[in-house]
Amino acid sequence: MIASLALLALSASAPAVVVADARDADWRRAATPADRARLRGWRSAWMAALADARATGDGAAAIARDGGLFDPDRSLEQPLPPSGDYRCRTVKLGRRGAVGLGYVAYPWFRCWVGERGEFVRLDGSQRQVGRFFADTDARAVFLGTLALGDERSPIAYARDPQRDLAGVVERIGERRWRIAFPFPAFESKLDVIEVVPG
Repeated sequence: MIASLALLALSASAPAVVVADARDADWRRAATPADRARLRGWRSAWMAALADARATGDGAAAIARDGGLFDPDRSLEQPLPPSGDYRCRTVKLGRRGAVGLGYVAYPWFRCWVGERGEFVRLDGSQRQVGRFFADTDARAVFLGTLALGDERSPIAYARDPQRDLAGVVERIGERRWRIAFPFPAFESKLDVIEVVPG
C-alpha cells in the first residue's frame, strides 16, 4: 500500500530530475547552480548548525545521546538504502537569522524508497519527494522538492528555489541512513532526516 501511494505521488508530478535510473546519473548535471553551491558548503552548514544546537539544552543532550546521527564525518560504504518501506524523522539544527529554535526534533513518519532511487515522505506537513543519485562509495546525493500542507502532488524540481532540496545521503549504521540538507530555505541551517526500515 505504501509503495502504491508513493508511485502515485511520483507519477502525478515527479521532480524534474528525469533519468532512467538516478543511481547511475550524474547529480551535478541535474542540480541547479544554487543546490550545487549548497552541497559544496555542507560542512560549513553542519558546523554552524551544531554550534547553535549545542547552545540549547535539548540540542546539547540529543547530540550527546546520538552522536552518530549528528557526526558529520560518520559515513559507511553503500550509502543508498534499498527499495522498501521506511520510517523517517526530521531534526532541524541551527536557526536562520534571529528567529527560531536551535534544535527541533519531529516525530516519525512513513517514507518509501523506490527501485530507481525515488524517495518519498508520505505524510506530515513538510514532505520531501525526489531521487537519490550515486556519488562516492560512502555518499550519495538527494535532489528533490518539498510538498507542503495538503498539496496533493509536489511541484517539479528547479521550478521554485524555495522548495528545491539538495542533501547528502549516508549510511550511518547497519540499517540506518540519514539525509542532511545544508542551508534549507526555511527555519534552520541544517535539516537531518533519519531513515530506518519501517
